[in-house]
Amino acid sequence: MTKSEIGLIGLGTMGAMLALNIAEKGFAISVFNRTTATTKSFFDASGDLAQRITPCDTLEALIASIARPRAIILMVPAGEAVDEQIAALRPLLDKDDLIIDAGNANFNDTNRRAAEAATAGVPFLGIGVSGGEEGARHGPSIMGGGDKAHWDRVAHILRAISAKYDGTPCATWMGKGGAGHFVKTVHNGIEYADMQMIAEAYGVMRDGFGMTAANCAATFDRWNKGPLQSYLTEISGKVAAATDAKTGKAMLDVILDRAGQKGTGRWTAIEAQHLAAPIPVIEAAVTARNLSAQLDTRTEGEALFGAAPQRLAADALSLDDLEAALIAGKILCYTQGFALLSAANPAFGWDLPLPEVARVWREGCIIRSSMLNDMASALSDAPDRNLMFAPFFTGLLQANHGALRRVVATSMTNGLPVPALSAALSYFDIMRTGRSTANMIQAQRDFFGAHGFERIGETGAHHGPWGNH
Repeated sequence: MTKSEIGLIGLGTMGAMLALNIAEKGFAISVFNRTTATTKSFFDASGDLAQRITPCDTLEALIASIARPRAIILMVPAGEAVDEQIAALRPLLDKDDLIIDAGNANFNDTNRRAAEAATAGVPFLGIGVSGGEEGARHGPSIMGGGDKAHWDRVAHILRAISAKYDGTPCATWMGKGGAGHFVKTVHNGIEYADMQMIAEAYGVMRDGFGMTAANCAATFDRWNKGPLQSYLTEISGKVAAATDAKTGKAMLDVILDRAGQKGTGRWTAIEAQHLAAPIPVIEAAVTARNLSAQLDTRTEGEALFGAAPQRLAADALSLDDLEAALIAGKILCYTQGFALLSAANPAFGWDLPLPEVARVWREGCIIRSSMLNDMASALSDAPDRNLMFAPFFTGLLQANHGALRRVVATSMTNGLPVPALSAALSYFDIMRTGRSTANMIQAQRDFFGAHGFERIGETGAHHGPWGNH
């Protein structure tokens, strides 16, 4: 019996789609799910691909069906389930077999598992996979982490199943340990921010302009033909155009405004704080999701203070202003994400290839965007330069930051909440202010704690004439 080239554990939505993708690309794969009925139903529904799929009822059967040295992908829920699965596998595997966690893992867990693997003797890879169900089935973006030699063992499969941009696979090794999962975490943080800014633009159209969902859909469709061309802009037009079969209303008008999350945006914000790498747009987006969950409190607030959104005057803003504001906000959001990736390098001993990160994100992933090709070029020219200072993006910001200011100012004056766009504008203003107000903070710190401060044009620590207050 011919043995499989790779195995996969966990046939939930993402695992099942990834397994079909692997089989479709010509690789024999063995699959296992702890619920045997799930394995059987997956195999029965796999159609012509069944000839390259071996369903297994036990871990022992799975391992026996894979050619040595074995490689097994885990697609199980993040956290304890991954540790439990690794613990169950290790006694059954040879020292040169390979465990690959392709779930949404916290990179700190991946770092720990990689260190444990080095001691246990069974190699371990942690790879970030983005693209949702559709991406997993037809081509995701893949961000690898672990020893390069272990990545190279399975890279031919991962590149084959990945999305392609002009024929180039969107699958790259990012670095050791949890590097791949860290890049995926930052991807998800940018995803949170991009989605939030789009939602804020939708809010201005709906509540400020009084536009119907269908009119919003047409606007998103138009924007998707310009600088904002991206997967998220595209699907925003599609969801705004959709109709609810049950009520006949616009789908958006029957969806409860309480957003869910799996925590990856929160992880991004936490790590940014640890690294002192400011990502205010992403943090604002995470905060907005958390506030959306407080539906009862928001309802109570509306009863006390009145509804916040107010209709804008006809000449207050235009759709062109809104488009330009989103262009500026998107650049500033991605700028912060790449700055966070850069800050992680010295902290974790990595050398994350920022141009390659941008290239991997060009197709397959949720934040794929036409801007990413230009970002890859800018980062190739100067990887350590703040992206907003790259000539191409400097020009776009010079052309569009005025509209961002108009949208934020007008929205705030009229009670339309735009937290992520506001955070983007504040970041832009701070980053173009040569002398900030932090001198006041340093004076305050020295006054109450004798922390000292630097003097302009002098070296060393100094203290003010506060005396004993």
